[in-house]
Amino acid sequence: MYIRRISRKNKNGTVTSYVQLAHNERNPVTGNPQAKVYYTFGRGDEVDMDNLRRLAESISRFVGDAPKVTQESVQTSLLDSKQFGTGYVLQSLWQELGIDKVLSKRLAERKYEAPIERVLFAMVANRALNPSSKRAVEDWVKTEVALPGVELFEVHQGYRAMDFLIESDEEIQREVYETVADLLNLEVDLLFFDTTSSYFEMDDEPEEGSIKQRGYSKDHRPDLPQVVIGFAVTRDGIPVRCWVWPGNTSDMSVIPQVKQDLIGWRLGRVITVVDRGFNSETNLRELQKTGGHYIAGEKMSSGKQTVEDALARPGRFKTVRDNLEVKEVVVGDGEARTRYVLVRNLDEARRDERRREAHLKRLECELSRLKELDGDAHTKAHCALQSHQTYKRFLKSDKHGNLRIDKEAVKAAERLDGKYLIRTSDDTLSAEDVALGYKQLWQVEAAFRSLKQTIELRPMYHRKDDRIRAHVLLCWLSLLLVRVAENRTGRTWREIRQTMNAMHLITSKSGNNTVRQRTEVTPEQAEILKALGYKEPALIQKISTGKP
Repeated sequence: MYIRRISRKNKNGTVTSYVQLAHNERNPVTGNPQAKVYYTFGRGDEVDMDNLRRLAESISRFVGDAPKVTQESVQTSLLDSKQFGTGYVLQSLWQELGIDKVLSKRLAERKYEAPIERVLFAMVANRALNPSSKRAVEDWVKTEVALPGVELFEVHQGYRAMDFLIESDEEIQREVYETVADLLNLEVDLLFFDTTSSYFEMDDEPEEGSIKQRGYSKDHRPDLPQVVIGFAVTRDGIPVRCWVWPGNTSDMSVIPQVKQDLIGWRLGRVITVVDRGFNSETNLRELQKTGGHYIAGEKMSSGKQTVEDALARPGRFKTVRDNLEVKEVVVGDGEARTRYVLVRNLDEARRDERRREAHLKRLECELSRLKELDGDAHTKAHCALQSHQTYKRFLKSDKHGNLRIDKEAVKAAERLDGKYLIRTSDDTLSAEDVALGYKQLWQVEAAFRSLKQTIELRPMYHRKDDRIRAHVLLCWLSLLLVRVAENRTGRTWREIRQTMNAMHLITSKSGNNTVRQRTEVTPEQAEILKALGYKEPALIQKISTGKP
Protein backbone atom coordinates (compact mmCIF):
# COMPACT_ATOMS: atom_id res chain seq x y z
CA MET A 1 0.00 0.00 0.00
CA TYR A 2 1.33 3.43 -0.86
CA ILE A 3 0.40 7.08 -1.31
CA ARG A 4 0.48 8.36 -4.86
CA ARG A 5 -0.23 11.59 -6.76
CA ILE A 6 -2.16 11.63 -10.04
CA SER A 7 -2.75 14.58 -12.35
CA ARG A 8 -5.65 15.58 -14.57
CA LYS A 9 -5.61 18.20 -17.28
CA ASN A 10 -8.58 20.56 -17.19
CA LYS A 11 -10.35 22.06 -20.23
CA ASN A 12 -8.75 25.45 -19.60
CA GLY A 13 -5.28 23.92 -19.80
CA THR A 14 -4.51 23.91 -16.07
CA VAL A 15 -3.46 20.73 -14.26
CA THR A 16 -5.02 19.52 -11.01
CA SER A 17 -3.32 16.84 -8.95
CA TYR A 18 -4.94 14.47 -6.44
CA VAL A 19 -3.40 12.43 -3.60
CA GLN A 20 -4.61 8.84 -3.14
CA LEU A 21 -3.98 5.80 -0.98
CA ALA A 22 -3.45 2.87 -3.37
CA HIS A 23 -2.29 -0.72 -3.58
CA ASN A 24 -0.94 -2.69 -6.55
CA GLU A 25 -2.83 -5.82 -7.57
CA ARG A 26 -2.25 -8.14 -10.50
CA ASN A 27 -4.92 -8.05 -13.20
CA PRO A 28 -6.44 -11.57 -13.34
CA VAL A 29 -6.80 -11.36 -17.15
CA THR A 30 -3.64 -9.62 -18.41
CA GLY A 31 -1.38 -10.47 -15.48
CA ASN A 32 -0.11 -6.89 -15.37
CA PRO A 33 0.04 -4.98 -12.08
CA GLN A 34 -2.56 -2.25 -11.63
CA ALA A 35 -3.33 0.22 -8.89
CA LYS A 36 -6.40 -0.22 -6.72
CA VAL A 37 -7.42 3.04 -5.03
CA TYR A 38 -8.58 2.66 -1.44
CA TYR A 39 -9.02 6.31 -0.54
CA THR A 40 -8.72 9.74 -2.18
CA PHE A 41 -7.44 12.44 0.18
CA GLY A 42 -8.27 15.36 -2.12
CA ARG A 43 -6.38 17.90 -4.21
CA GLY A 44 -2.62 17.94 -3.86
CA ASP A 45 -2.47 21.64 -3.03
CA GLU A 46 -4.91 21.16 -0.14
CA VAL A 47 -3.36 18.10 1.53
CA ASP A 48 -0.78 18.31 4.32
CA MET A 49 1.90 16.02 2.88
CA ASP A 50 3.93 15.87 6.10
CA ASN A 51 0.90 14.53 7.95
CA LEU A 52 0.40 11.90 5.25
CA ARG A 53 3.97 10.71 5.62
CA ARG A 54 3.54 10.29 9.36
CA LEU A 55 0.23 8.49 8.73
CA ALA A 56 1.93 6.07 6.33
CA GLU A 57 4.49 5.23 9.03
CA SER A 58 1.79 4.63 11.63
CA ILE A 59 -0.12 2.33 9.28
CA SER A 60 3.04 0.34 8.64
CA ARG A 61 3.58 -0.03 12.36
CA PHE A 62 -0.06 -1.10 12.86
CA VAL A 63 0.16 -3.95 10.33
CA GLY A 64 3.36 -5.27 11.89
CA ASP A 65 6.18 -3.82 9.79
CA ALA A 66 9.18 -2.18 11.41
CA PRO A 67 9.36 1.33 9.96
CA LYS A 68 12.43 3.45 10.34
CA VAL A 69 12.19 5.29 13.63
CA THR A 70 12.44 9.03 13.11
CA GLN A 71 12.08 12.05 15.27
CA GLU A 72 8.54 12.46 13.93
CA SER A 73 7.41 8.88 14.73
CA VAL A 74 4.36 8.79 17.03
CA GLN A 75 2.50 6.04 18.84
CA THR A 76 -0.62 4.43 17.34
CA SER A 77 -3.66 3.94 19.58
CA LEU A 78 -6.71 1.76 18.93
CA LEU A 79 -9.78 3.78 19.84
CA ASP A 80 -12.59 1.30 19.27
CA SER A 81 -13.80 -1.78 17.40
CA LYS A 82 -17.43 -2.02 16.30
CA GLN A 83 -19.53 -4.60 14.47
CA PHE A 84 -19.65 -3.57 10.84
CA GLY A 85 -20.39 -6.41 8.41
CA THR A 86 -24.12 -6.92 8.98
CA GLY A 87 -24.77 -3.18 9.00
CA TYR A 88 -23.01 -3.00 5.62
CA VAL A 89 -25.30 -5.77 4.30
CA LEU A 90 -28.44 -4.00 5.56
CA GLN A 91 -27.30 -0.67 4.11
CA SER A 92 -26.63 -2.32 0.73
CA LEU A 93 -30.11 -3.88 0.73
CA TRP A 94 -31.66 -0.60 1.88
CA GLN A 95 -30.12 1.20 -1.10
CA GLU A 96 -30.70 -1.56 -3.64
CA LEU A 97 -34.40 -1.82 -2.76
CA GLY A 98 -34.67 1.96 -3.12
CA ILE A 99 -35.97 2.56 0.39
CA ASP A 100 -33.56 5.47 0.88
CA LYS A 101 -34.87 7.14 -2.28
CA VAL A 102 -38.52 6.61 -1.34
CA LEU A 103 -37.93 8.23 2.06
CA SER A 104 -35.73 11.01 0.67
CA LYS A 105 -38.41 11.86 -1.89
CA ARG A 106 -40.95 12.30 0.91
CA LEU A 107 -38.47 14.17 3.08
CA ALA A 108 -37.71 16.66 0.30
CA GLU A 109 -41.13 18.21 0.95
CA ARG A 110 -40.12 18.88 4.58
CA LYS A 111 -37.30 20.89 6.07
CA TYR A 112 -35.89 18.68 8.79
CA GLU A 113 -32.52 19.62 10.20
CA ALA A 114 -31.95 16.06 11.46
CA PRO A 115 -30.93 13.31 8.98
CA ILE A 116 -34.31 11.56 9.23
CA GLU A 117 -33.56 8.93 6.56
CA ARG A 118 -30.42 7.83 8.43
CA VAL A 119 -32.28 7.86 11.74
CA LEU A 120 -34.96 5.55 10.30
CA PHE A 121 -32.29 3.25 8.87
CA ALA A 122 -30.64 3.04 12.31
CA MET A 123 -33.92 1.99 13.94
CA VAL A 124 -34.69 -0.55 11.18
CA ALA A 125 -31.16 -1.99 11.45
CA ASN A 126 -31.54 -2.23 15.22
CA ARG A 127 -34.62 -4.45 14.85
CA ALA A 128 -32.62 -6.84 12.65
CA LEU A 129 -29.36 -6.78 14.61
CA ASN A 130 -30.04 -6.15 18.28
CA PRO A 131 -33.72 -5.32 18.96
CA SER A 132 -33.98 -2.85 21.81
CA SER A 133 -35.87 0.24 22.96
CA LYS A 134 -35.49 3.50 21.10
CA ARG A 135 -33.52 4.91 24.06
CA ALA A 136 -31.14 1.96 23.98
CA VAL A 137 -30.44 2.54 20.27
CA GLU A 138 -28.55 5.70 21.25
CA ASP A 139 -25.90 3.77 23.22
CA TRP A 140 -25.93 0.91 20.71
CA VAL A 141 -24.90 3.24 17.86
CA LYS A 142 -22.37 4.99 20.06
CA THR A 143 -20.55 1.93 21.43
CA GLU A 144 -21.40 -1.29 19.57
CA VAL A 145 -22.12 -0.93 15.86
CA ALA A 146 -20.79 1.01 12.89
CA LEU A 147 -23.70 1.81 10.55
CA PRO A 148 -22.84 3.52 7.24
CA GLY A 149 -23.67 7.21 7.45
CA VAL A 150 -24.82 7.03 11.08
CA GLU A 151 -22.36 8.73 13.39
CA LEU A 152 -24.80 9.17 16.28
CA PHE A 153 -28.44 8.59 17.20
CA GLU A 154 -30.51 10.85 19.42
CA VAL A 155 -33.78 9.65 20.93
CA HIS A 156 -35.74 12.81 20.13
CA GLN A 157 -34.70 12.44 16.47
CA GLY A 158 -35.95 8.85 16.56
CA TYR A 159 -39.41 9.90 17.74
CA ARG A 160 -39.52 12.70 15.16
CA ALA A 161 -38.61 10.17 12.44
CA MET A 162 -41.37 7.81 13.63
CA ASP A 163 -43.90 10.64 13.44
CA PHE A 164 -42.81 11.36 9.85
CA LEU A 165 -43.08 7.67 9.00
CA ILE A 166 -46.66 7.34 10.17
CA GLU A 167 -47.71 10.58 8.44
CA SER A 168 -46.70 9.02 5.11
CA ASP A 169 -47.62 5.44 6.07
CA GLU A 170 -49.70 4.33 3.06
CA GLU A 171 -47.65 6.24 0.48
CA ILE A 172 -44.36 4.83 1.75
CA GLN A 173 -45.68 1.25 1.86
CA ARG A 174 -47.00 1.52 -1.68
CA GLU A 175 -43.87 3.13 -3.13
CA VAL A 176 -41.57 0.65 -1.39
CA TYR A 177 -43.69 -2.21 -2.74
CA GLU A 178 -43.58 -0.88 -6.31
CA THR A 179 -39.80 -0.41 -6.18
CA VAL A 180 -39.21 -3.84 -4.64
CA ALA A 181 -41.68 -5.56 -7.00
CA ASP A 182 -39.91 -4.16 -10.07
CA LEU A 183 -36.43 -4.89 -8.74
CA LEU A 184 -37.07 -8.42 -7.47
CA ASN A 185 -39.64 -9.40 -10.10
CA LEU A 186 -42.00 -10.36 -7.30
CA GLU A 187 -44.55 -13.03 -8.11
CA VAL A 188 -47.80 -11.65 -6.74
CA ASP A 189 -50.23 -13.99 -8.43
CA LEU A 190 -50.66 -15.62 -5.02
CA LEU A 191 -50.91 -13.20 -2.11
CA PHE A 192 -51.01 -14.72 1.36
CA PHE A 193 -52.77 -12.93 4.20
CA ASP A 194 -52.98 -13.63 7.92
CA THR A 195 -53.05 -11.82 11.24
CA THR A 196 -51.27 -12.06 14.56
CA SER A 197 -51.42 -10.15 17.82
CA SER A 198 -48.84 -8.34 19.91
CA TYR A 199 -49.28 -7.36 23.54
CA PHE A 200 -48.19 -4.48 25.78
CA GLU A 201 -46.56 -4.61 29.20
CA MET A 202 -48.79 -2.26 31.20
CA ASP A 203 -50.66 -2.26 34.48
CA ASP A 204 -53.28 0.37 33.67
CA GLU A 205 -56.43 -0.25 31.70
CA PRO A 206 -56.21 0.82 28.03
CA GLU A 207 -57.58 4.28 27.29
CA GLU A 208 -60.98 4.62 25.69
CA GLY A 209 -60.65 4.82 21.91
CA SER A 210 -57.08 3.48 21.94
CA ILE A 211 -56.03 0.67 19.60
CA LYS A 212 -54.65 -1.11 22.68
CA GLN A 213 -57.53 -3.40 23.62
CA ARG A 214 -58.03 -6.85 25.07
CA GLY A 215 -59.11 -9.51 22.61
CA TYR A 216 -58.35 -13.04 21.43
CA SER A 217 -54.60 -13.33 22.04
CA LYS A 218 -52.53 -15.42 19.64
CA ASP A 219 -49.62 -14.83 22.04
CA HIS A 220 -51.55 -16.58 24.85
CA ARG A 221 -51.61 -13.39 26.92
CA PRO A 222 -55.31 -12.60 27.31
CA ASP A 223 -54.45 -10.70 30.51
CA LEU A 224 -52.72 -7.91 28.56
CA PRO A 225 -54.02 -5.34 26.04
CA GLN A 226 -52.87 -5.90 22.47
CA VAL A 227 -53.12 -4.84 18.85
CA VAL A 228 -53.93 -7.02 15.84
CA ILE A 229 -51.38 -6.95 13.01
CA GLY A 230 -52.06 -8.11 9.47
CA PHE A 231 -49.49 -9.00 6.81
CA ALA A 232 -49.78 -9.58 3.08
CA VAL A 233 -46.88 -11.78 1.94
CA THR A 234 -45.76 -13.14 -1.45
CA ARG A 235 -45.15 -16.82 -2.16
CA ASP A 236 -41.44 -16.16 -1.41
CA GLY A 237 -42.21 -14.76 2.01
CA ILE A 238 -41.61 -11.09 1.08
CA PRO A 239 -43.92 -8.83 3.14
CA VAL A 240 -45.59 -6.30 0.83
CA ARG A 241 -48.05 -4.58 3.17
CA CYS A 242 -48.92 -4.43 6.86
CA TRP A 243 -51.91 -3.23 8.89
CA VAL A 244 -52.53 -2.46 12.55
CA TRP A 245 -56.01 -2.75 14.12
CA PRO A 246 -57.38 -2.49 17.67
CA GLY A 247 -56.74 -5.55 19.80
CA ASN A 248 -60.40 -6.59 19.88
CA THR A 249 -60.70 -6.75 16.06
CA SER A 250 -61.93 -10.11 14.75
CA ASP A 251 -60.30 -11.80 11.77
CA MET A 252 -63.67 -11.98 10.01
CA SER A 253 -63.97 -8.19 9.79
CA VAL A 254 -60.67 -7.09 8.20
CA ILE A 255 -60.81 -8.50 4.66
CA PRO A 256 -62.86 -5.62 3.17
CA GLN A 257 -60.24 -3.09 4.28
CA VAL A 258 -57.37 -5.28 3.05
CA LYS A 259 -59.03 -5.63 -0.34
CA GLN A 260 -59.75 -1.90 -0.55
CA ASP A 261 -56.23 -0.87 0.52
CA LEU A 262 -54.61 -3.00 -2.22
CA ILE A 263 -56.68 -1.53 -5.05
CA GLY A 264 -54.36 0.13 -7.55
CA TRP A 265 -51.24 -1.66 -6.31
CA ARG A 266 -50.42 -3.15 -9.74
CA LEU A 267 -51.07 -6.63 -8.39
CA GLY A 268 -52.75 -7.91 -11.55
CA ARG A 269 -54.81 -11.07 -11.18
CA VAL A 270 -54.34 -12.09 -7.57
CA ILE A 271 -55.51 -15.17 -5.73
CA THR A 272 -55.61 -14.37 -2.03
CA VAL A 273 -54.78 -17.27 0.26
CA VAL A 274 -56.35 -17.06 3.73
CA ASP A 275 -56.63 -19.35 6.72
CA ARG A 276 -59.85 -20.73 8.20
CA GLY A 277 -60.40 -17.66 10.37
CA PHE A 278 -61.27 -15.53 7.33
CA ASN A 279 -63.64 -17.77 5.38
CA SER A 280 -66.95 -16.10 6.12
CA GLU A 281 -69.19 -15.81 3.08
CA THR A 282 -68.90 -12.01 3.27
CA ASN A 283 -65.10 -12.12 3.19
CA LEU A 284 -64.99 -14.62 0.34
CA ARG A 285 -67.34 -12.50 -1.75
CA GLU A 286 -65.17 -9.48 -1.00
CA LEU A 287 -62.09 -11.30 -2.28
CA GLN A 288 -63.87 -12.02 -5.57
CA LYS A 289 -64.54 -8.37 -6.32
CA THR A 290 -62.80 -6.82 -9.34
CA GLY A 291 -61.95 -10.25 -10.73
CA GLY A 292 -60.08 -11.59 -7.71
CA HIS A 293 -60.14 -15.15 -6.44
CA TYR A 294 -59.40 -16.95 -3.20
CA ILE A 295 -58.00 -20.14 -1.73
CA ALA A 296 -59.36 -20.53 1.80
CA GLY A 297 -59.06 -23.12 4.51
CA GLU A 298 -62.35 -24.63 5.66
CA LYS A 299 -63.16 -25.81 9.19
CA MET A 300 -63.95 -29.50 8.87
CA SER A 301 -65.89 -29.45 12.16
CA SER A 302 -67.95 -26.40 11.19
CA GLY A 303 -71.17 -28.40 10.78
CA LYS A 304 -71.86 -26.77 7.36
CA GLN A 305 -73.78 -29.10 5.08
CA THR A 306 -71.48 -28.45 2.12
CA VAL A 307 -68.48 -29.39 4.27
CA GLU A 308 -70.16 -32.58 5.43
CA ASP A 309 -71.02 -33.43 1.81
CA ALA A 310 -67.43 -32.79 0.71
CA LEU A 311 -66.00 -35.02 3.45
CA ALA A 312 -68.51 -37.80 2.75
CA ARG A 313 -68.10 -37.77 -1.04
CA PRO A 314 -66.48 -41.04 -2.24
CA GLY A 315 -63.52 -41.03 -4.58
CA ARG A 316 -59.87 -41.83 -4.80
CA PHE A 317 -57.04 -39.61 -3.68
CA LYS A 318 -54.40 -38.66 -6.22
CA THR A 319 -50.76 -38.42 -5.17
CA VAL A 320 -49.27 -35.04 -6.18
CA ARG A 321 -46.12 -34.95 -4.06
CA ASP A 322 -44.37 -37.27 -1.66
CA ASN A 323 -46.80 -37.97 1.20
CA LEU A 324 -49.34 -35.48 -0.21
CA GLU A 325 -52.61 -36.65 -1.77
CA VAL A 326 -55.58 -34.65 -3.09
CA LYS A 327 -59.20 -35.33 -4.00
CA GLU A 328 -61.35 -32.75 -5.78
CA VAL A 329 -65.01 -32.44 -4.74
CA VAL A 330 -67.66 -30.15 -6.22
CA VAL A 331 -70.78 -29.63 -4.12
CA GLY A 332 -73.97 -28.08 -5.55
CA ASP A 333 -74.86 -26.69 -8.95
CA GLY A 334 -74.99 -23.33 -10.68
CA GLU A 335 -74.39 -20.28 -8.50
CA ALA A 336 -74.54 -22.48 -5.39
CA ARG A 337 -71.68 -24.59 -6.72
CA THR A 338 -68.68 -24.83 -4.36
CA ARG A 339 -65.34 -26.34 -5.31
CA TYR A 340 -63.38 -28.11 -2.58
CA VAL A 341 -60.04 -29.88 -2.50
CA LEU A 342 -59.58 -32.45 0.24
CA VAL A 343 -55.91 -32.90 1.06
CA ARG A 344 -54.33 -35.79 2.95
CA ASN A 345 -50.77 -35.67 4.26
CA LEU A 346 -49.68 -39.22 5.09
CA ASP A 347 -46.90 -38.13 7.46
CA GLU A 348 -49.30 -35.87 9.32
CA ALA A 349 -51.88 -38.66 9.43
CA ARG A 350 -49.40 -40.91 11.24
CA ARG A 351 -48.56 -38.10 13.66
CA ASP A 352 -52.27 -37.47 14.34
CA GLU A 353 -52.77 -41.18 15.06
CA ARG A 354 -49.84 -41.29 17.49
CA ARG A 355 -50.99 -38.14 19.27
CA ARG A 356 -54.56 -39.41 19.62
CA GLU A 357 -53.42 -42.78 20.98
CA ALA A 358 -51.27 -41.00 23.56
CA HIS A 359 -54.22 -38.76 24.54
CA LEU A 360 -56.56 -41.73 24.90
CA LYS A 361 -54.04 -43.62 26.99
CA ARG A 362 -53.70 -40.70 29.41
CA LEU A 363 -57.49 -40.21 29.39
CA GLU A 364 -58.06 -43.83 30.41
CA CYS A 365 -55.69 -43.30 33.33
CA GLU A 366 -57.57 -40.17 34.38
CA LEU A 367 -60.92 -42.01 34.19
CA SER A 368 -59.53 -44.85 36.32
CA ARG A 369 -58.30 -42.33 38.90
CA LEU A 370 -61.69 -40.61 38.85
CA LYS A 371 -63.40 -43.83 40.02
CA GLU A 372 -61.25 -43.82 43.16
CA LEU A 373 -62.36 -40.31 44.19
CA ASP A 374 -65.50 -39.18 45.97
CA GLY A 375 -67.06 -36.01 47.29
CA ASP A 376 -65.68 -32.65 46.24
CA ALA A 377 -62.48 -34.20 44.89
CA HIS A 378 -64.54 -36.34 42.48
CA THR A 379 -66.67 -33.38 41.42
CA LYS A 380 -63.65 -31.16 40.71
CA ALA A 381 -61.82 -33.90 38.77
CA HIS A 382 -65.00 -34.71 36.82
CA CYS A 383 -65.50 -31.06 35.79
CA ALA A 384 -61.81 -30.66 34.92
CA LEU A 385 -61.95 -33.62 32.51
CA GLN A 386 -65.25 -32.55 31.01
CA SER A 387 -63.87 -29.07 30.21
CA HIS A 388 -60.34 -30.17 29.23
CA GLN A 389 -59.36 -28.63 25.89
CA THR A 390 -58.02 -31.94 24.48
CA TYR A 391 -59.96 -34.64 26.31
CA LYS A 392 -63.51 -33.25 26.17
CA ARG A 393 -64.08 -34.16 22.51
CA PHE A 394 -63.43 -37.85 23.30
CA LEU A 395 -65.81 -37.98 26.30
CA LYS A 396 -69.53 -38.59 26.82
CA SER A 397 -71.72 -39.16 29.86
CA ASP A 398 -73.70 -42.35 30.37
CA LYS A 399 -77.22 -42.43 31.81
CA HIS A 400 -75.78 -42.29 35.32
CA GLY A 401 -73.70 -39.19 34.57
CA ASN A 402 -70.39 -41.07 34.55
CA LEU A 403 -67.78 -40.12 31.97
CA ARG A 404 -66.90 -42.65 29.28
CA ILE A 405 -64.74 -42.59 26.14
CA ASP A 406 -66.92 -41.80 23.15
CA LYS A 407 -66.00 -44.42 20.56
CA GLU A 408 -67.99 -42.64 17.85
CA ALA A 409 -65.99 -39.44 18.47
CA VAL A 410 -62.75 -41.45 18.23
CA LYS A 411 -63.85 -42.91 14.87
CA ALA A 412 -64.80 -39.44 13.62
CA ALA A 413 -61.34 -38.15 14.57
CA GLU A 414 -59.67 -41.09 12.82
CA ARG A 415 -61.57 -40.19 9.65
CA LEU A 416 -59.86 -36.75 9.62
CA ASP A 417 -56.28 -37.88 10.32
CA GLY A 418 -53.82 -35.84 8.26
CA LYS A 419 -56.59 -34.15 6.26
CA TYR A 420 -57.50 -30.55 5.66
CA LEU A 421 -60.17 -29.06 3.44
CA ILE A 422 -59.64 -26.16 1.07
CA ARG A 423 -62.19 -24.10 -0.80
CA THR A 424 -61.42 -22.10 -3.95
CA SER A 425 -63.27 -19.85 -6.35
CA ASP A 426 -60.83 -20.38 -9.24
CA ASP A 427 -61.75 -23.20 -11.61
CA THR A 428 -58.59 -22.75 -13.69
CA LEU A 429 -56.30 -23.96 -10.88
CA SER A 430 -55.53 -27.66 -10.70
CA ALA A 431 -56.23 -29.48 -7.45
CA GLU A 432 -52.47 -29.79 -6.98
CA ASP A 433 -51.94 -26.02 -7.36
CA VAL A 434 -54.73 -25.33 -4.87
CA ALA A 435 -53.22 -27.70 -2.31
CA LEU A 436 -49.67 -26.45 -2.74
CA GLY A 437 -50.81 -22.83 -2.77
CA TYR A 438 -52.56 -23.25 0.57
CA LYS A 439 -49.62 -25.19 1.97
CA GLN A 440 -47.43 -22.15 1.27
CA LEU A 441 -49.44 -20.19 3.79
CA TRP A 442 -46.66 -21.17 6.19
CA GLN A 443 -44.66 -18.33 4.59
CA VAL A 444 -46.87 -15.90 6.48
CA GLU A 445 -46.46 -17.92 9.65
CA ALA A 446 -42.69 -17.88 9.08
CA ALA A 447 -42.87 -14.10 8.63
CA PHE A 448 -44.72 -13.77 11.93
CA ARG A 449 -42.17 -15.99 13.67
CA SER A 450 -39.38 -13.79 12.34
CA LEU A 451 -41.33 -10.70 13.37
CA LYS A 452 -41.65 -11.91 16.94
CA GLN A 453 -38.42 -13.86 17.42
CA THR A 454 -35.82 -12.21 15.18
CA ILE A 455 -37.19 -8.67 14.90
CA GLU A 456 -38.69 -8.89 18.43
CA LEU A 457 -41.89 -6.98 17.74
CA ARG A 458 -43.17 -7.73 21.24
CA PRO A 459 -43.62 -6.64 23.91
CA MET A 460 -44.26 -2.99 23.02
CA TYR A 461 -44.07 -0.06 25.42
CA HIS A 462 -45.30 2.82 23.23
CA ARG A 463 -48.23 4.81 24.60
CA LYS A 464 -49.46 6.76 21.55
CA ASP A 465 -51.38 4.93 18.80
CA ASP A 466 -49.33 6.54 16.02
CA ARG A 467 -46.06 5.49 17.65
CA ILE A 468 -47.38 1.93 17.87
CA ARG A 469 -48.17 1.96 14.15
CA ALA A 470 -44.76 3.48 13.38
CA HIS A 471 -43.08 0.74 15.44
CA VAL A 472 -44.86 -1.92 13.35
CA LEU A 473 -43.75 -0.14 10.16
CA LEU A 474 -40.12 -0.20 11.32
CA CYS A 475 -40.48 -3.94 12.00
CA TRP A 476 -42.03 -4.44 8.53
CA LEU A 477 -39.10 -2.68 6.83
CA SER A 478 -36.63 -4.71 8.87
CA LEU A 479 -38.41 -7.97 8.01
CA LEU A 480 -38.36 -6.99 4.31
CA LEU A 481 -34.55 -6.68 4.38
CA VAL A 482 -34.16 -9.88 6.37
CA ARG A 483 -36.36 -12.00 4.06
CA VAL A 484 -34.61 -10.76 0.90
CA ALA A 485 -31.24 -11.64 2.44
CA GLU A 486 -32.46 -15.10 3.46
CA ASN A 487 -33.95 -15.84 0.03
CA ARG A 488 -30.76 -14.84 -1.80
CA THR A 489 -28.29 -16.66 0.43
CA GLY A 490 -30.33 -19.73 1.36
CA ARG A 491 -29.28 -19.11 4.98
CA THR A 492 -31.24 -18.09 8.04
CA TRP A 493 -30.84 -14.52 9.24
CA ARG A 494 -29.30 -15.82 12.44
CA GLU A 495 -26.52 -17.47 10.42
CA ILE A 496 -25.99 -14.35 8.27
CA ARG A 497 -25.92 -12.08 11.31
CA GLN A 498 -23.52 -14.27 13.27
CA THR A 499 -21.08 -14.53 10.35
CA MET A 500 -21.16 -10.90 9.24
CA ASN A 501 -21.05 -9.48 12.77
CA ALA A 502 -17.53 -10.86 13.03
CA MET A 503 -16.42 -8.21 10.50
CA HIS A 504 -15.44 -5.19 12.58
CA LEU A 505 -14.50 -1.60 11.85
CA ILE A 506 -11.43 -0.59 13.84
CA THR A 507 -10.62 3.04 14.56
CA SER A 508 -6.94 3.83 15.21
CA LYS A 509 -5.24 7.14 15.92
CA SER A 510 -1.68 8.23 15.31
CA GLY A 511 -0.88 11.75 16.37
CA ASN A 512 -3.59 13.90 14.78
CA ASN A 513 -4.46 11.29 12.18
CA THR A 514 -7.40 8.86 12.50
CA VAL A 515 -8.01 5.77 10.35
CA ARG A 516 -11.12 3.57 10.17
CA GLN A 517 -10.23 0.20 8.69
CA ARG A 518 -12.29 -2.99 8.49
CA THR A 519 -11.00 -6.43 9.41
CA GLU A 520 -10.12 -8.94 6.68
CA VAL A 521 -13.02 -10.63 4.88
CA THR A 522 -13.27 -14.32 5.78
CA PRO A 523 -14.16 -16.96 3.14
CA GLU A 524 -17.63 -17.43 4.66
CA GLN A 525 -18.27 -13.68 4.69
CA ALA A 526 -17.12 -13.47 1.06
CA GLU A 527 -19.56 -16.28 0.18
CA ILE A 528 -22.49 -14.41 1.74
CA LEU A 529 -21.57 -11.14 0.00
CA LYS A 530 -21.28 -12.96 -3.32
CA ALA A 531 -24.70 -14.60 -2.87
CA LEU A 532 -26.19 -11.20 -2.10
CA GLY A 533 -24.49 -9.65 -5.13
CA TYR A 534 -22.42 -7.09 -3.21
CA LYS A 535 -18.75 -6.20 -3.35
CA GLU A 536 -16.55 -6.36 -0.30
CA PRO A 537 -16.67 -3.07 1.62
CA ALA A 538 -13.65 -0.80 1.16
CA LEU A 539 -10.73 -1.72 3.41
CA ILE A 540 -10.20 1.89 4.49
CA GLN A 541 -13.54 3.47 5.34
CA LYS A 542 -12.30 6.86 6.46
CA ILE A 543 -9.07 8.79 7.03
CA SER A 544 -9.01 12.05 8.93
CA THR A 545 -5.85 14.15 8.95
CA GLY A 546 -5.13 17.26 10.96
CA LYS A 547 -2.18 19.54 11.50
CA PRO A 548 -0.24 18.93 14.71
